[in-house]
Amino acid sequence: MRIPLRFLFAAVALVAPSVAAEPGGSPVERPSDPTLALASLDRGLADLDGEEQGARAELSRLDARVARAHERVVAHGRSYYRLTRAGLLPLGGGFDALVTHAMHVERARRVVTADIREERSAHARAEELQQDLERLERDRASMVTQRQAIEATRLEHQEDRRRQDAFDKAFETSTGAGADYVAVYGGAGAGAPEMPAGGFASARGRLLFPVAARAEVRPAHREGTDGPGLEMHAAAGSVVRAAFAARVAFADRYGPYGRIVILDHGDHYYTVSGNLDAVDVKIGQDVGAGDRLGTVGDDGAGPMLYFEVRHGSQAIPPAPWLGL
Repeated sequence: MRIPLRFLFAAVALVAPSVAAEPGGSPVERPSDPTLALASLDRGLADLDGEEQGARAELSRLDARVARAHERVVAHGRSYYRLTRAGLLPLGGGFDALVTHAMHVERARRVVTADIREERSAHARAEELQQDLERLERDRASMVTQRQAIEATRLEHQEDRRRQDAFDKAFETSTGAGADYVAVYGGAGAGAPEMPAGGFASARGRLLFPVAARAEVRPAHREGTDGPGLEMHAAAGSVVRAAFAARVAFADRYGPYGRIVILDHGDHYYTVSGNLDAVDVKIGQDVGAGDRLGTVGDDGAGPMLYFEVRHGSQAIPPAPWLGL
């Protein structure tokens, strides 16, 4: 009844990263497939179900067995009592009758003893089965907890892959400079300086500053990001706006960028606004220069906007584009 524990160890082995050695001898962690771990746990849970059903069926049969054994103990016990209340009588029947009576008494005692042993054995087996059921329930709870954790990890990995694919795809396609949304200006940024009509490339040095508040600007290259970029330290909640007319290519949380908005400005030019506290646009939405994208967030290093300019997937120094 303890066999299901092997599935716990098998599942742990499947979800734990395997370690291999590089030619130089340093260990390299290789993530295993959570699908295999889930399949192993599902088989374990199915085996638990089968064992539980078998244990409960046997326990039900034992109830009837205990009841029958108890009935025999009572019936044979009464017979034994009747035989023994007169002692070794009848004496009047002679020695042979006395011997026969003694044999009957001994036989009745053995029957009662066997009945009691049978009832105790059934009770002991019932207690063992009850303990097995409790152990099975603990095993099930442990396996269900592991399965939930693995499933949550699997879904998290799927979501990470989805974000990764969406992030990469955001830089793979772009409309031409003559696309209608590139020429859209104003909107929430009506007070922004006039933008050139020749497309994003002609706006070098004249992009609208992306934070609608006083900010301290520092070059930055965040770990895990392509960079180079700029950190624009401003008050938390300051409005972050589009530096140039664009279409929203990505608006979600992504790795070291935190909440991020990627704007497609046409001709494969993009701006990246990361570390946002709130995102106020959706993928596919057209925005004009100065339109609100979200607000400045704080990832623990102080409130700031992380800003990049890209051509294709290649990050280029953003400061010259802002006239800094």
